[in-house]
Amino acid sequence: MKKLRRKVFLSGGYNTVSFGTGRKEFNPKKPRPGLEDYINEAGRGTLQLIGGAGNVDEGVIGNFMAARFNRQGNLAAFIPAIDEGLRWKPCCRVEGACGTGGLALATAMKSVLAETAEVVLTIGVEVQNTVKAIYGADILAGAGWYRGERKQGHAYFFPNLFSERAGAYFEKHGREKTRRAFARWYRNAVENARLCPSAQEYHNTATDLETMALSEPEAKGFVAHLNMTDCSKVSDGAAAIAVVSAEGLERIGISRKDSVQIMGWAQVEADITSPPADPTRLETTSRAVQQALASAGIRADQLGTVECHDCFTISGLMSLEAIGLARAGEAADFVLSDHTSRNGSVPCNTTGGLIGWGHPTGATGVRQAVTILQQLTGTCAANQIELSTKRPYAMSINMGGNDKTVVVLIYRRGDLD
Repeated sequence: MKKLRRKVFLSGGYNTVSFGTGRKEFNPKKPRPGLEDYINEAGRGTLQLIGGAGNVDEGVIGNFMAARFNRQGNLAAFIPAIDEGLRWKPCCRVEGACGTGGLALATAMKSVLAETAEVVLTIGVEVQNTVKAIYGADILAGAGWYRGERKQGHAYFFPNLFSERAGAYFEKHGREKTRRAFARWYRNAVENARLCPSAQEYHNTATDLETMALSEPEAKGFVAHLNMTDCSKVSDGAAAIAVVSAEGLERIGISRKDSVQIMGWAQVEADITSPPADPTRLETTSRAVQQALASAGIRADQLGTVECHDCFTISGLMSLEAIGLARAGEAADFVLSDHTSRNGSVPCNTTGGLIGWGHPTGATGVRQAVTILQQLTGTCAANQIELSTKRPYAMSINMGGNDKTVVVLIYRRGDLD
């Protein structure tokens, strides 16, 4: 991965509420916001922060499955509906399963690097609470090889794929400590989410989270090696952010100290028709991480915070090993030593991650970037962590499918030259 030929910054981040079960105001029998409502809220929230639509050159929207969840395509044409000032500007829609938000950011970055745009409004959105969970599981199976895997697959397709990864991990590295680490991961996610008003688990008042999370999986009703607390929830929501050049920062009137700079990145694709060679490793994630670190010219031990793709607790642990923060089989020790807690050496998923904040699939990668922007600029409110000057970098990992599409970004506060 070559060094970036031009400085790229992010600013003006905005998240909607991650809406679904767990939120007090959520009622599946009552009318709820639609796709365009989330797009408009997130887009307008960011436009307000960057001086309006007149400052925007292009738009990118990321969405996974609106064609099935919402019977809606042509999502790029919703961007001009956000604001009259966006009409007649070039916009596009991208898709990469749960890695869609990361792809949206990468697409916007390429426009800035190509000098075809100085300011790109970047949005991720998904509205999934339109069907029953079992039907939603079938729709989400499109993130895998539907023709080749789905007919032989479990009714809860993706939970089962990662349950199988967990089972293989148990067999190789031990079950008891790994299960305790899953429970600690869940507790950290919910405790972080309780500090973030837009998080899906913000209203979670359960006590003794780890004991609850250690309940045994119910293979007959769900999957063999994971329980419900090991899984991210069905979510509706959107996130938006501006991807800008140095000239773009001046145009929108935001200082470098109130922005983050992309120091390195990678986007890696694996063969969707091939099962993982080693189910206990996230090989595609590992390759993307190493490329991104090389692009930024830094080491993993310089990371001060990480937003990783914990669609399931097992993917959170395996992400730590893919980054190199823990060796193979040692992620459980790393988690149980509280290194990933908000007061740990490398706080992870500080607003709750996919398990705590929620996982509106097309929005997740953009939401991760918003969290990091807020953390590095000191605007994360109650979720703010203390960052060491020795670890000024942050990383986000956005993974699509069963470790098939992965986007990794490395960030630093914009004024730390």
